[in-house]
Amino acid sequence: MSELKAFDDWFKDGGPAALVIREHLIPVEGADGIFFPATYAAQQGADRDKEKFQGGYNIDLFEDGTNACLIDSVGSQANRIEPIFMQEAYSDLVPQYEVTFPEKGLKVNLLHANHRAADALIRCSAFEKPLREAFVEVLRGNSEPLAKLAPTSLVFGVWDSRDTSAKLPRLLSSTIRAFNIKGHTRSANFLTQMTIDLAKLDILPGADSKDGFANALASKAPGGVQLMEKGSIRRDATISLAALRRLTVLEKDGKLAPDRTMALRRYILGLCLVALTAPQDSFLRQGCNLVPDIDKPREFKVVHSDGQRPDATVTHAAALEYANAAADSFVVEKGRSEPFSAGIAAAGAKPDKIKGKVTAIDPALNGFTLKTTSGEVRISTTSSTKFLNGKVVGTFETVVLADKKVDVEALAGVAQIVKQ
Repeated sequence: MSELKAFDDWFKDGGPAALVIREHLIPVEGADGIFFPATYAAQQGADRDKEKFQGGYNIDLFEDGTNACLIDSVGSQANRIEPIFMQEAYSDLVPQYEVTFPEKGLKVNLLHANHRAADALIRCSAFEKPLREAFVEVLRGNSEPLAKLAPTSLVFGVWDSRDTSAKLPRLLSSTIRAFNIKGHTRSANFLTQMTIDLAKLDILPGADSKDGFANALASKAPGGVQLMEKGSIRRDATISLAALRRLTVLEKDGKLAPDRTMALRRYILGLCLVALTAPQDSFLRQGCNLVPDIDKPREFKVVHSDGQRPDATVTHAAALEYANAAADSFVVEKGRSEPFSAGIAAAGAKPDKIKGKVTAIDPALNGFTLKTTSGEVRISTTSSTKFLNGKVVGTFETVVLADKKVDVEALAGVAQIVKQ
């Protein structure tokens, strides 16, 4: 069996639900070391309602006296893992697209964009048109164009919230939590006088002056957490094979393209396996340097839909070999650089206004075809599309009717409003 077919059984109906890694971690100082979780802003309205989250560490308290603390969120973990595809050993696996700012001497790789293919920075460039078209294809059930442009958007998830509303779930997710911890506080002082009074010596302005250097006092601030006797830190990482099997490639007439669908699934699985098995950076933030607990071996399981959990044996070297073979078969583009366009940023996304008669309806995809004065236009709809019968709110079924005239406001063929 060639490397390319090594995991084809996972794509069959009734295949495994997921691959799961459970890794136990400890602070570099030791199991009893103090480490610092991520801190979060206060919940909106917390200044008026003390029952709301007041900011700080995200710690859940349970009735049995136990607790769980979020150390690194799924979004943060994705942002740490995704840029490995810029490294030399992995860079040929994905296209390297960059938006440049020539006058600033800056460039931003798509792999660093906060919202991946939906990021405003990336979309304010010549990449806007092909990415929008790729998202429209996603709504149709065809993931191939997006995989050609931004494959990690399929791996780590993406939501085109500003435009087409296309949304793809994360196929790879990773989270770090600590269980049964106790909190610490810390205090600190910054005093301008140090051992001598700099204000009296006219070296620094006094704290009460217009340009004053005031003392900074921080008392009882969050000071990290520490594991209790039965506490633990755990990284849970998952590849959802059940979700990956939903990725398809469709022909223009909507029919499944089996060979291209298999090539797509192999390619995305290869990227997922590389990301899942790649060595993780132990340094998360100041005061939070976590390494594997060698007394608690890592678990790596293939989880089947019937609950069976045999060991997985995929090494990182094997994952990389498979990913390279799958990328060659899928034909990965090299990528390119495009300058940031202030004009696109200023204009924003403006919907096209289209009038015509409904000549064909595809209820399965919630799409339809309009006959206009300039020819036929294919329209898709999403859960965000508004349907109106005059001023009365309707539905796809009540507004989109054969031979009826409708007015449509659409972005890249995706209807924002359909009015009869």
